[in-house]
Amino acid sequence: MHKSMAREQEPPVVAIVGRPNVGKSSLLNRLAQRRVALVEETPGVTRDRIYAPCTWRARSFLLVDTGGLSDQGQFWQAIAQQVDEAIAEAALVLFVVDARQPLTAEDEEVARRMRRLGKPVLLVANKAESRNLDTGDVYRLGLGEPYFVSAAHGHGTGDLLDAIVEKLELPVDGDAPATSGEGEPAPLRVAIVGRPNAGKSTLVNRALGRSRMTVSEVPGTTTDAVDVEVRVGGRPYLLIDTAGLRRPARVDAHLEGLAGLHARKAIGRADVAVLLLDPDDVLTEQDKRIVKLAGEAGIGLVIGVNKWDLRQHEAKEADQVLAGLRAALPAADYAPIVFLSGRTGLHVERLFAEISRVGEQIDLRMPTAQLNREIEEAMYQQPPPSVKGRQLKVLYATQVARRPPHVVLFVNDPALCHFSYQRFIENRLRQAFGLHLAPLRITLRRREGRPR
Repeated sequence: MHKSMAREQEPPVVAIVGRPNVGKSSLLNRLAQRRVALVEETPGVTRDRIYAPCTWRARSFLLVDTGGLSDQGQFWQAIAQQVDEAIAEAALVLFVVDARQPLTAEDEEVARRMRRLGKPVLLVANKAESRNLDTGDVYRLGLGEPYFVSAAHGHGTGDLLDAIVEKLELPVDGDAPATSGEGEPAPLRVAIVGRPNAGKSTLVNRALGRSRMTVSEVPGTTTDAVDVEVRVGGRPYLLIDTAGLRRPARVDAHLEGLAGLHARKAIGRADVAVLLLDPDDVLTEQDKRIVKLAGEAGIGLVIGVNKWDLRQHEAKEADQVLAGLRAALPAADYAPIVFLSGRTGLHVERLFAEISRVGEQIDLRMPTAQLNREIEEAMYQQPPPSVKGRQLKVLYATQVARRPPHVVLFVNDPALCHFSYQRFIENRLRQAFGLHLAPLRITLRRREGRPR
């Protein structure tokens, strides 16, 4: 892995572990004070490591929620590996049990694992809403004084946070060493989206240079939107690996419905979306829907044709796939297309180079004077057609927003502008400002008080 993909120094990691359905994800959401992980009564919802920054009393650390440790289910081996890796990188482990239930063999096995690893541990008895709990059972785990909390209601979490920062001996943030260069740009937020099993988690793992996401041949392995910070080519990125979006008719389980909602929310908070496709799959309406979601959210879009290492590396075949995608996705004619392999690393750095270029273009600012001059010249060279003896007049133009660039044209009558002429103006602006890789919004607004 290229050195540029190494992660920057991070705050200390606090891993949350325990058997399935003891409330680990709820605890992470409560401590992070925002909804990061899916919460569902179905055991085993969390399969990947979910990271979330947490600040308490001006001290910062990184929480990581892990899949439930269990010998049940088709993902258990991959989940156990993820848990082991999370514990290995953690400075402190929160071992969570269910205060409402007697200890299980799984709880005792996790406790043995904690003692064997020798990592600092805080025992957390969650779901302790009731005052009538029989709490004596928890003490026999031999992991010290337990912290009785209710992640759902917030009871006891302040004491737990106090214990975490005390155990980690964290400095106040103002005294902590800087972890980024002065003036460094904020990480570009990138949502990795696509149908199940398109290789999204494999791509994230490749960018990280290590296995952090659970990768399985079973479609739908990822159910959370997982935020991962990486650095590629000297630039920071925040990758959001999402659950695969399926057609609504095929979402036959409540859990997949939640995961689809999470993926759509991920698109909504991203700067750029990467639509990852499998070249052996036929392009579907669901893929087109993802393009539409990105367009409605006003974010940049890059199309990644994954698993290209498994195909014939002939320019003719790539040209055919490229032409097919352009014809099938006319609404994404501005989006760059990259042929890559998350498994081997083929063209992954090229993908990030395109993401960076798109990120720069969605942040483009058009000077007002130049914007008006370009529109004036375009309309002089190709005047708008007359509609019942009346002609469109653009009185003034201004850019009102970035991410994506949004231009408002104040005109005598918006009804006089045919769609094709608005497209002509859009293409002229794209050419003038080099805006070839990002969406451009143009709104026509009547200028009041002017002759019509």
